[in-house]
Amino acid sequence: MKKVSHYWQNLKNILITGGAGFIGSNFVHYWIKKYPKDNIFVLDSINYAGNINSIKHCIDSRQIKFFKGDIKERNLLIKILKDFMITDIVNFAAETHVDRSINSPSVFLETNVIGTYNLLDCFKKHWENNNKPNNWRFLHISTDEVFGSLNNEEDPFSEISPYKPRSPYSASKASSDHLVRAWNDTYELPTLVTNCSNNYGPFQFPEKLIPLTITNILKGKKIPVYGDGLNVRDWLFVEDHCRAIDKILTKASPGSTYCIGGDNEINNIELVKNICELVDKFAPVYNINLKNKSSNLINFVDDRPGHDRRYSINSSKLIKELEWQPSVKFKDGLKITLKWYLENKEWWEPLIKK
Repeated sequence: MKKVSHYWQNLKNILITGGAGFIGSNFVHYWIKKYPKDNIFVLDSINYAGNINSIKHCIDSRQIKFFKGDIKERNLLIKILKDFMITDIVNFAAETHVDRSINSPSVFLETNVIGTYNLLDCFKKHWENNNKPNNWRFLHISTDEVFGSLNNEEDPFSEISPYKPRSPYSASKASSDHLVRAWNDTYELPTLVTNCSNNYGPFQFPEKLIPLTITNILKGKKIPVYGDGLNVRDWLFVEDHCRAIDKILTKASPGSTYCIGGDNEINNIELVKNICELVDKFAPVYNINLKNKSSNLINFVDDRPGHDRRYSINSSKLIKELEWQPSVKFKDGLKITLKWYLENKEWWEPLIKK
């Protein structure tokens, strides 16, 4: 892919940061399929959760141009933005695992706060140097965890919910959200912020609950469930999330924020039991010999510090303004996800050996 020296109104030159991660790689595949004429550039540091194999085919077929690097690397960012006339940034780059943030919070502050600031500042100067095009966008992908925890009677989170982060991870993401909004208010940079619920689907690193449950069953290992297992999450299939990002990037007004949820609330123990039932059902089809029922592997463990009780998202603003709806039913999404992990052991097995 050659350097891009001009910008056409109907052609995007998109920099996807964190594009080898779970949601980022799914977005790369989604965008290439829907907008094959756009130029896609991916920046990823390829840390423990970034997997080059998630986008390797796209790189080898030259559908995207890949840069191995960190959003804190200022000189690299400046060069990419200028040389390839980047018109849009979709920022997935983040440290995301709550347990890791409890043990090593400084890494989360460096990437999620300082890294986001660096990305904003470089894009701002690039935007100003090109006469502030009003159709460029900086879309920051965030989480519903910035809003804190709900009890079972409280209304779902929305765009007007107060920020009440309760972990180093969610505090760092809340900080990055505030930076993005401030750059819009102060400098009129055309930014957008999304706060999504828990995602699931292909290419998710196996430390997260759904792939962890699947891979532990296949390895005959215990399935850890925190506390009483009654913590509730709203689950969003990753491709539905990608469709929402598409709507927001192409149709939303600068300065907007949107909450994205799957309308699939379920507590952790019910979710794990559902996965166990699915694995038991599909195991014979894939010639997998399970020694016992998968549910026998469930193991309740001590709860983690500050474990949020419930997340729930009200997506009505996105549904009303941009005509988006989640299209994948939860049980169907779980089947798609399970089949992907059953058929792609070469992708996840090396990861769980680390």
